[in-house]
Amino acid sequence: MSTVKLAIIYYSSTGTNYQLASWAAEAAKEAGAEVKILKVKETTPAEVIEGNEKWKRTVEKTKEIAEVALEDLEWADAFIFSTPTRYGNVPAQFQQFLDTTGGLWAEGKLANKVVSAMASAQNPHGGQEATILSLYTSMYHWGAIVAAPGYTDPVTVTAGGNPYGTSVTVDQEGKMQEDVEEAVKYQAKRTVSVAEWVKKGLE
Repeated sequence: MSTVKLAIIYYSSTGTNYQLASWAAEAAKEAGAEVKILKVKETTPAEVIEGNEKWKRTVEKTKEIAEVALEDLEWADAFIFSTPTRYGNVPAQFQQFLDTTGGLWAEGKLANKVVSAMASAQNPHGGQEATILSLYTSMYHWGAIVAAPGYTDPVTVTAGGNPYGTSVTVDQEGKMQEDVEEAVKYQAKRTVSVAEWVKKGLE
């Protein structure tokens, strides 16, 4: 069977979801997947970013990472999305990218892709679960196959107990309040495993 191709697609203003994506990529590669880390295009005006030191540092740190394109969605067998929460939903930048996928969807090129998602917010009930579930709703329209971690491993509980996808709380200093690294890595490996099962079945 050919190698699973995984696109890890994130949006991150101050670095949290870039870190989650990096952990996921590390684990997915260990699981044998071919991995691309891709960022969602930033649409915030440059002067706004310049006024926020953490945001500015993140932009500089990730400048070499390619922006996600529709061709990447077509290439991948599976996706892991990582996004901050905006009022219980994905940021406008993320939604804007999703809104460009109609052509691929109409051609059936997003069906049977395996998908999983992660989220962050600044307080424990800041909308992380709602954001992941909202994202999964779009995936159902695609005909994608959601590979949530559920409670298939104890690491989900120790990381905070979100069965829909790993989520984390980030304080005002940008520090993660829960230890989620192992949960992220487990979720990535599970996503690759489910994608292998699907790919094998389709082949």
